[in-house]
Amino acid sequence: MRKLPLPLACALLAVPALAACGGSAPVSNRTVDSDSAPDVVTPEPVAVRVGELGSNFQACPAAGTTRHLEAGETLPVRVAPFDNATQAGAVATGGRFFICTRSLDQKWFGIVYPPADAPGANCGVSDPLPVKRSYAGPCASGWVESAFVKMVAGTTPDPVEANRAAAASGAAKGG
Repeated sequence: MRKLPLPLACALLAVPALAACGGSAPVSNRTVDSDSAPDVVTPEPVAVRVGELGSNFQACPAAGTTRHLEAGETLPVRVAPFDNATQAGAVATGGRFFICTRSLDQKWFGIVYPPADAPGANCGVSDPLPVKRSYAGPCASGWVESAFVKMVAGTTPDPVEANRAAAASGAAKGG
């Protein structure tokens, strides 16, 4: 079979859209309405789930504290497990919190943390739950980067504060 020069073959085949035939091809992923699309998409809030290990375990089975932070820094708590999620709060350096769940990629922990003015507050996650559910208070909840979390023994948010409360209770009883 005899080969035709490319321009003649394109003309005979009537296929001007072929790139080899000199037709233009799109050079970007822009759509017709791309000017109205936002540059950054803010993720929707993702509730922290408690009771995920079942009714034989505490609602939040682990405790943590901050790490890799300088004195005076805080660990941002976000509404969803993403860097660009809205910041909902913060945990102070050395602050303790409950670890309730984690993201699928394990880069984020879903935590429950007491308010700064009551670090030993009972957040209602130390007892088992009959079914898993979204956390609804009384403490705050959100997502923190797991790289800034150190797992610690026990699930009391602040053992120093708990010891102070126990000592004060014993002194009040006359012990």
